[in-house]
Amino acid sequence: MRIHFTAQDLARTRMASGVRPLLELEIGIRLLQERTHPARFDAWRQRAAEHMNPRMSPLFSFIPSLGATPQFLGLNGPDVAEDLEKLRSTPARQVSADLAAWLSEQEQVPKAARRLLDTPRLVAHLADAVEYAHEQIIAPYWPRITQLHAADRALRLKQMADHGIDRLLRELNPRYLKWAPPVLHMTTASGYDGDLFLDGRGLLLVPTVFGAHYPLFDHPEDGRPWVSFPIRDGFRSTLAPVALTAGALADAPASLRALLGRTRAVVLCAIAENPGCTTSQLAAHARISPASASEHASVLRNGGLSTLTRYGKHVLHSPSPTGQALLDSATQA
Repeated sequence: MRIHFTAQDLARTRMASGVRPLLELEIGIRLLQERTHPARFDAWRQRAAEHMNPRMSPLFSFIPSLGATPQFLGLNGPDVAEDLEKLRSTPARQVSADLAAWLSEQEQVPKAARRLLDTPRLVAHLADAVEYAHEQIIAPYWPRITQLHAADRALRLKQMADHGIDRLLRELNPRYLKWAPPVLHMTTASGYDGDLFLDGRGLLLVPTVFGAHYPLFDHPEDGRPWVSFPIRDGFRSTLAPVALTAGALADAPASLRALLGRTRAVVLCAIAENPGCTTSQLAAHARISPASASEHASVLRNGGLSTLTRYGKHVLHSPSPTGQALLDSATQA
């Protein structure tokens, strides 16, 4: 798949602000039907298997291990509730049309698809299955997923700030997304071959934890084309940064100073106000020596209040969700 950019497309290309929960569910359903990436996802598969329920079975009919899903089921918005409402309110004629187009490419017609084709209003039951599956196999991991996303986002924003969008595109997913300006060459799991001309719309880059290898993409007629890219390290990662503002360093909350000590509280605030900062930058922000900054950051990281990721020869510090919650409660007290 070749995605063709103009200068206007590059100017309008951006990263999505967060992970898309029902896109993660779709990819997760695919992973449950195959055995690739055992080191990364087998533990998750085993836990997910414990929550398998007949209510989820229709999803396996419409979301194969490889290949497209019906267009109306391609849910990739940032909000679960909005996506579910969109699915439940899909007009019957659209359900029928999307199903007919999808079934024309299938070797066999699943029973669930035949029932839905006969009675399109059953899409509400399919939405219930999506909601249940999300609650069982995605939602329990959402805090971890958002941790991983925040770490990856801090790193990629730094790449773009330091080296421009060219570096960002080159390092999104080097094995399956190859940037040869002005064309992004994409290798998909299905081996799809074709050309997509963005025509000034730009490209939305969507992060994903479960889509660890092959990218997914879509180019809706009434929206911006998008392509997924993998969050680094997946479930094996120990990274968990989250952006946060916590007030001026000199105003580190008294309750936080009492809990952590003044210097460590200042270090946590500095990390929160400068997610993705290096140790030397952290030392400058906190007005302490690099050795002291490294020591305090290590204590905060071991306590689950901050995280660390590597960028070349540098290490980057960011707050964890626990650190965010602590700072939020301290500033609101």
